[in-house]
Amino acid sequence: MKFSNLYFFFLLISSTFYAQVTFVIDHFPENTPKNASIYISGDFENWTGGQEKYKLKSIDNTYLITIPKTTKTIRFKFTQGNWDIVESDKNGNNINDRNYTFKKKNDTVKLNIQNWSNSSLKKSTASKNVAVIAEDFYIPQLNRKRKIWLYLPPDYHTSQKKYPVIYMHDGQNLFDEKTSFSGEWQVDETLNKLFEEKGLGFIVIGINNGGDKRMNEYSPWKNSKYGGGEGDAYINFITKDLKPYVDKKYRTLSNKENTAIIGSSMGGLISHYAGLKYPKIYGKVGVFSPSFWFSRSSFDYTKKHSQINNTKIYFLIGDQEGKNVVKDMEKMTRLMKNNGFPFNNISEKIIPNGQHNEALWRDHFKEAVLWLFKK
Repeated sequence: MKFSNLYFFFLLISSTFYAQVTFVIDHFPENTPKNASIYISGDFENWTGGQEKYKLKSIDNTYLITIPKTTKTIRFKFTQGNWDIVESDKNGNNINDRNYTFKKKNDTVKLNIQNWSNSSLKKSTASKNVAVIAEDFYIPQLNRKRKIWLYLPPDYHTSQKKYPVIYMHDGQNLFDEKTSFSGEWQVDETLNKLFEEKGLGFIVIGINNGGDKRMNEYSPWKNSKYGGGEGDAYINFITKDLKPYVDKKYRTLSNKENTAIIGSSMGGLISHYAGLKYPKIYGKVGVFSPSFWFSRSSFDYTKKHSQINNTKIYFLIGDQEGKNVVKDMEKMTRLMKNNGFPFNNISEKIIPNGQHNEALWRDHFKEAVLWLFKK
């Protein structure tokens, strides 16, 4: 059977969905292995890097896959099964997430892959004052292990000072281009420069996400399509196990005024929740591009837990992330203010032309830290 017949047969079989898009790739770089397995990974499957049901079909040197509509706009990339080998620009650099907006019932989009980036060939960009506490730090609440990163301020070993601590999610993307799959936040470079400019020092604890467990761990509420429900256990781990360990082992300022929790996307959702659930622990909260769409229960919970004093929350979103996403953040801040959260303790930033990516979060991390820790 010729490709054209197979192709339209494939579309016919998959056309039972109300709305769908078929991505077709017929151009690959020279470094693509013969008979390579290609996967699509994105927000619709929790950025796992590659699942069998999202493996593209190979027909006559052309790869294709049909994705049913879940949300209006999806973000994605192509991999060879995990984040070690992911599509890149022609020079091997990270590219922004692809995105597609569903506008009709059945659509076909032809795409090209310019190059593949292999993390094993990348050089580490982590600064000298970035280390790893453990590759397999145990999470008793979930019976899992996770890599934990550590950033220490430049003068940590030459002083006896104590420092504020910032807890951050998605540790893979914070410090090192080698381990990131969408570009890094450059947290270490930003804070090193802030130390040089203003003499401000912070300890940062980065917790790796759990891959396909990410959405489960980053929401205390369940979503019928995406999972969730393990957020309480995850936050309890940070609060009751990881934080006491860090406070005991390192010179920290352990009170709420000097403890922050910051994350983006689903990490923004769970950071927001942590700030409301443990207001005596986290006095500074960074909520970047929050996924409040994941569960409407986030609004009900916020309404009941907004009467908090002496906690500061920095909200950030790009105006290109979707009208509903922006509206959700505006609704959340309005709900908080109407239910007792002090107006002056909320910073709400909507960035013109801002997109849902590491570049947005990286570029505003310094501003967030300065506002949250302003005396």
